[in-house]
Amino acid sequence: MTAPRRSRLLVALGALLLLPMYWLPLWRVSLTAPQYPEGIGMQIRLHTVTGIKENDLANINGLNHYIGMQTIEPDAIPELRFMPYLVGAFLVGGLLAAWIGRRWSLRAWTGLLLVTCIAGLADFWKWEYDYGHNLDLENAPIKIPGMAYQPPLIGTKQLLNFYATSLPDWGGILLMLALTLGVVAVFLDWCAHRPALSRVPGCAAASSDDARVTPARDLAATPTGVA
Repeated sequence: MTAPRRSRLLVALGALLLLPMYWLPLWRVSLTAPQYPEGIGMQIRLHTVTGIKENDLANINGLNHYIGMQTIEPDAIPELRFMPYLVGAFLVGGLLAAWIGRRWSLRAWTGLLLVTCIAGLADFWKWEYDYGHNLDLENAPIKIPGMAYQPPLIGTKQLLNFYATSLPDWGGILLMLALTLGVVAVFLDWCAHRPALSRVPGCAAASSDDARVTPARDLAATPTGVA
C-alpha cells in the first residue's frame, strides 16, 4: 500500500539531513577546571576523534596519563571504521524508501534508524565505562582508591576538580532530527489509514494526501468506479 506523499517527503528530507554528518562532529565531550578556565575537549566524528582546539586531544591524553586512564587513539576505535558506510547506507536507503513509497519501506527505514541510534548510544556508554573504569593504577602517578572517571553519556558530571560535559554536536543533532522526521512520517502514514482520526490536526492532511495518490486500479474497484 502506498504511503502518503507527505510521509515520503519527510523520509527523503530525513535521509538528506544525514549528509552533513560527514563533515560535522557528532558528539563533544568538554572539560573545565580552575587550571583550564577556557575549557578543553574532544569531538567525535564519523571517522575520527579530534580536539575542539588544536592541542586539546593531546592535553586530554596527558591528563589521563596521571590518573591511569587509557590514551584516546582514534585508529584503535573499530566503530570509526564502519560508521561512514553505515550512515551512507541510511542516506541511500531513506531516499530509496521514499522513492518506493510503500508503507513498509518507510517503517523499515525509521525502525532500523531508531534501533541503530539506541545501539550507538549503548556502545558509546560502554566505551565511556571502559575508558573510565579500566585504569592502569600500577603506573599512574595519581592513585585514588575507588575512583572512576567515566564521563556522562549526556549532561555534566564532576570528576575530581574537573567538570565533564557530554552533549550531541551538530551532526548528532541532525541525526536526531532525521529520526524525528521518520517517526512523524510513520505517524502521518498511520493516521492516513485510520478514518476515525481524520479530524485530528495533521492526520486530515495526511489522509487527503493519501487520497490524491490512490492508484487508479484501486479507484476502479470502488462502486463509483464500477458505475
